[in-house]
Amino acid sequence: MNIQIRKFLYGDIPEETGGGAATQSQQTNEQAWPLWEVFIRSKQGLDHKHAGSLHAADAAMAMENARDVYTRRQEGISLWVVESKYIHASNPDEAESFFEPAADKIYRHPTFYDLPDEVKHM
Repeated sequence: MNIQIRKFLYGDIPEETGGGAATQSQQTNEQAWPLWEVFIRSKQGLDHKHAGSLHAADAAMAMENARDVYTRRQEGISLWVVESKYIHASNPDEAESFFEPAADKIYRHPTFYDLPDEVKHM
């Protein structure tokens, strides 16, 4: 079996290698770029919002691709890219038990206080 491993650089297009012994899925796995999640902060907002995902060889390429794909109309002023494998999320099926401990701490949400009319946005 003739397998060639090559590091791809920005702008390189993976080429078919000779040998023919490797299956389509093996070639795809060897040549696949990691998945990156893209977050954009808009001009009106203070927080970054998830805009989508893309594949890129490295962080620099992910930033450039995210800029080209997600900010074509000057939607943002700040851009974050995070490799998907570094994002850890809670399980939606376990949300009730995971977030339950906050319900017994009423002091964290002081809705029982009366606020003067002068106080706004609280």
